[in-house]
Amino acid sequence: MYGEPAVSPRTSSIPPHILAINPYVAGKPLEELAREFGILDAIKLASNENPFGPSPRSVEAAQKALLSAHRYPDAAQHAIRRRLAEHYGVTPEEVIVGAGSNELLDLLGRAFCVAGDHVVYGNPSFPIYRLVAQVNQLQATEVELDAEYVSDLEATAAACRRDTRMVFLANPNNPTGTYVGGDRLLRFLDQVPEEVLVVLDEAYIEFVTSADFLDGNALRQRRHNLVVLRTFSKAYGLAGLRVGYGLARPDLIGVLDRVRAPFNVSGVAMAAAIAALDDGGFVQRVVEVNASERERVSYAMVALGLTVYRSEANFVLAETPKSAQELYQALLRRGVIVRPVGPGRVARCVRISIGTASENDRLLRALREVLAG
Repeated sequence: MYGEPAVSPRTSSIPPHILAINPYVAGKPLEELAREFGILDAIKLASNENPFGPSPRSVEAAQKALLSAHRYPDAAQHAIRRRLAEHYGVTPEEVIVGAGSNELLDLLGRAFCVAGDHVVYGNPSFPIYRLVAQVNQLQATEVELDAEYVSDLEATAAACRRDTRMVFLANPNNPTGTYVGGDRLLRFLDQVPEEVLVVLDEAYIEFVTSADFLDGNALRQRRHNLVVLRTFSKAYGLAGLRVGYGLARPDLIGVLDRVRAPFNVSGVAMAAAIAALDDGGFVQRVVEVNASERERVSYAMVALGLTVYRSEANFVLAETPKSAQELYQALLRRGVIVRPVGPGRVARCVRISIGTASENDRLLRALREVLAG
């Protein structure tokens, strides 16, 4: 089993800020549940994955690309950058591709900050923002979400200082699923000093149904210093291949390319991602099912006594009268994997991905049993 490394004389030369980092803990894999409890038919609703898998076109493209797996991929990422540029009506020089948007967040921290610089992000929000700050020895201000777990943009803008280099904003936010509407976002972008790089993380944008949501790419003309991050891990069903991308002005992309590792995205992954973009019908069906199931699951959980916060993503945040850990463990024993969120304000909350209709039915049956106990 993997655990935190013990500090020994051999680790005495490791920088203290690295030893102080708590490693990211992913959602429990199905294989681990099988080993622990012997449950072979478990369902995983913990990692916001696409329960329908990838597009058949992506699978076919990946299989074809495997025939060239003995060759290094195109280090300049020409084909996928060109295809993404066509998709968004930008130039290839405004596009960068990474091994998931996680890698791009890491590149942003290394490319635009030095030790001691200041960054701002919400709390709770995507934990990689905190990790970027810790790894790069940055000062960080974590701005608490409001009472409905929505990003407090006024407080975020006010938290910027003279030494602030970046602001991270997830919209919709993870792990809450909440979003900020267009008017508030526009005011926020005007309030943040122009020299501060705003990183708008839109990993869940495909699932948004609210009419007042503003597409970050359309805002890049309004704010020069803006990077928009997106991913193929969610709606496109390619989480296991690790493909994320960023949209920004060419000079910012050029800086990121200076620190991007050669061959950072495999040829198989890039081929699958290009094919995914070409299968818009598949993504549309995924999004439609997610919207209807998200509404059905949310209403059903409220009827069971949970507090469910409005989500614009492919998951919901639910507050339980039990402790989150108790609910999590009870659901595990029924073969349902969810994600406890805590600590802090969300200590009684679990994040639950939206699955297929049958998976969601099983979730609701398990919740009914646990909450009745």
